[in-house]
Amino acid sequence: MVQRIKRRRFIAATGVAGFAGIAGCIGEDVDDDAADDDEEMDDADDDAEMDDDTDDTDDEEEEAEEIGDAEPDEGGEVLAWHAGGTGGTYYPLSGEMKSIVEEHTPHGLQVQSTGASVENVGSLGREEADFALIQNDIAFFAANGTGIEDFEDEPIENLRGVATLYPETIHIITQEDSGIDSVADLEGASINTGDLGSGTQVNALQILESAGVEDFDEQNTDFASAADQIRDGDIDAAVIVGGWPVGSVEELASTEDIALVPVDGDVREAVRDDAEWMADDTIPGGTYDGIDDDVDTVSVQAMIATHDGVDDEIVEEVTMAIFDNTDQFSIKADFITVDTAQDGMPIDLHPGAEAYFG
Repeated sequence: MVQRIKRRRFIAATGVAGFAGIAGCIGEDVDDDAADDDEEMDDADDDAEMDDDTDDTDDEEEEAEEIGDAEPDEGGEVLAWHAGGTGGTYYPLSGEMKSIVEEHTPHGLQVQSTGASVENVGSLGREEADFALIQNDIAFFAANGTGIEDFEDEPIENLRGVATLYPETIHIITQEDSGIDSVADLEGASINTGDLGSGTQVNALQILESAGVEDFDEQNTDFASAADQIRDGDIDAAVIVGGWPVGSVEELASTEDIALVPVDGDVREAVRDDAEWMADDTIPGGTYDGIDDDVDTVSVQAMIATHDGVDDEIVEEVTMAIFDNTDQFSIKADFITVDTAQDGMPIDLHPGAEAYFG
């Protein structure tokens, strides 16, 4: 999807004051009606028709091998766990959580690749998912019915928190020889801002607006497709939000010369003033091939969410399995701890999580 953007304001000016105190504690995405769902289904069907049938089969088999079906023990439940795109951090991290939960509880996790935070909040609100990974800013907007258009005056009242996990770092990627050295240089550029309606898109538009970038061509795809567009020279820049290192960015950097556009100085200060749920962050030099220096940017916080219809005991068992066994993580292991699991929590805890954390 391509559209010309002219100073659109996706983030409401009101309703975020109560979140200001959270910003100092934090370090990656709801359809309101069936028509929106149908439109997304149609888009997905159109994309599928463009793919070779053999490729589709191979992709499905690969995904099954990576995540696998839910494997509950006797007396356990199959729990729907909604993650994110396969090129981000949510999906592989959810695979590790699946392994931990299935080893330490009788329950099985059915992990599903999705458009991430905004889509996942909708799934929780409709009780189509039992657990999901979402961004903490999106959780706040959804629970309070404010902040972005999808949630205005339509709060997701059954949304509940489990734990926060790690910083979701904003990456702005371009080709090394693009001449784009700052956010201001994106004026007039073609930019992939993430899946339509995703938390990534919300973050990208907020940064561009805060930086005064008023005129650009917006494209919307998942992370892997955005990386392909950078590789092929089809766009000038892409915004990807996820805990570094993000798999799709690692893969791109291993074959192409890329650069990360910093969000720093006055722009970073303006972003924090306009979006108080964001915090300063840095992508360390050496995280991606060819990028040796630290890159200043901003971040939100990844978190586990659920809904109030999930049994208290199940939520407590899943929470206990994850946070009693954090040594089994290989992804974001330095960030996922009991001590920080409530930092930046913007919504009410589920009673099962509250029972574990005390």
